[in-house]
Amino acid sequence: MTKVNTFIILMLFTAYGYSQNIELTSQLFETYDTYKEQTLSTRRIKHADIQPLLDNFKTKSTFKISKVGNSIMGRDLHLVSIGSGETQVFLWSQMHGDEPTATQAIFDILNFFNSSNFATEKKEILSKLTIHFLPMLNPDGAELYQRRNVLGVDINRDALRLQSPESQTLKRVRDSLEADFGFNLHDQSTYYNAERTTKPATISYLAPAYNYEKEINDTRGDAMRIIVYMNTIIQNYAPGQVGRYNDDFEPRAFGDNIQKWGTSTILIESGGYPADTEKQEIRKLNYVSILSAIYTIAKGNYKEIPLGDYEKIPENDRKLFDLKIVNATYNLFGKNYTIDLGINQIEVDYENHQDFWYSSRIIDQGDLSTYFGYETFDATGYKIKQAKIYPKIFNSPSELINLKASELVKDGYAYIRVNSIPKNVLNSDIPLHLIGENYSVPELELKPGINPTFFLEKDGILKYGVINGFLIDLDSDNIEINNTMIYR
Repeated sequence: MTKVNTFIILMLFTAYGYSQNIELTSQLFETYDTYKEQTLSTRRIKHADIQPLLDNFKTKSTFKISKVGNSIMGRDLHLVSIGSGETQVFLWSQMHGDEPTATQAIFDILNFFNSSNFATEKKEILSKLTIHFLPMLNPDGAELYQRRNVLGVDINRDALRLQSPESQTLKRVRDSLEADFGFNLHDQSTYYNAERTTKPATISYLAPAYNYEKEINDTRGDAMRIIVYMNTIIQNYAPGQVGRYNDDFEPRAFGDNIQKWGTSTILIESGGYPADTEKQEIRKLNYVSILSAIYTIAKGNYKEIPLGDYEKIPENDRKLFDLKIVNATYNLFGKNYTIDLGINQIEVDYENHQDFWYSSRIIDQGDLSTYFGYETFDATGYKIKQAKIYPKIFNSPSELINLKASELVKDGYAYIRVNSIPKNVLNSDIPLHLIGENYSVPELELKPGINPTFFLEKDGILKYGVINGFLIDLDSDNIEINNTMIYR
């Protein structure tokens, strides 16, 4: 942390009356790698991945591991508890199976509590709080890397009917603990941005309403104050990258109901961060901010925070693209038009749900001046040109091993014909789309929904390519993208 940033955050903390927390927060950030659970490093973690970790904590006398339920498919749901304090803090994660960032952070936090470091701070926390973690509420959804459980139910909309055993478990645990504070941990789309800014909503918060009138009682007010505190921390590491969800009451949602049932509920959503596909930087921010929040709950100094500061956090917006191209010249029916393109690099899971590939799409086009991009390219003076098909025909993908694909791309080729493409081959690892012997590449007609593949020409020279939604500098010595498509 720089001296300037340290000064700024110290001034903010002093204004709220909790300057004593700054040293812990900065140390948590600086020592994070010591506690990071190295066996969890990608988003597609499964129930089986966390079982050895839970088994390890069962051997530690300071932790209590309890089986509290089962998923529809019979996978165990566990609660990890630590501390002896009267105040009950309950954290649950991954009620949506494809939202695992905080699950990983929970195991980082458990490693922190299992260490011999920060003895004074941990004593203060654990003597005043009892902390409970339910790290993977929807393991069946995690297995398939899907939002819903195998009943097809969104668990976060099952708080009233309680049809799913996972929902029943969450309600039963909350009630049995009579939790004072609850952390509802999620992931959100990486395409959210902080309102009216170019910055992604890396972390978004909500103190859910408990009625349609959005009234603020002590329970909800405490949640708002803790969110303001966490926002102050995140601003030091991801300035301007925090959003706030709309607080319209949703009577079926767990967060709204848990707030209604008397638990101060803090919703945390992990969004996007530049060049952080697997959300490991965001995981670190979860670790630091959640532990810091737990510490301020133990100390009680969150009560000094003005409620009005909650409304100062910018609202979430959804105006980000992976790639935004502006001011390109597009010729249609003999007439030139100026056009912006918003492109998203969409993930497609492999059958085993352990990894993914990209099938990109144009999401919007026209005047996108109110939208933003993780990557933005100003194409003023560039003409959009159709990609060509390489004239040589190959019999199988194996014949492409020695192909100088980068050189072909520089010459404006983006398609290569292969007569026999095995059915189990889902995409290509060279920067050229593979097309079958009978596939006809259509004339380029830009519209939302198509795969973005074309070139950008300036002064009669091809300068850039867009292949499967990835921007390529044709002057680069090494042209690589994650993957291209197969059209049979």
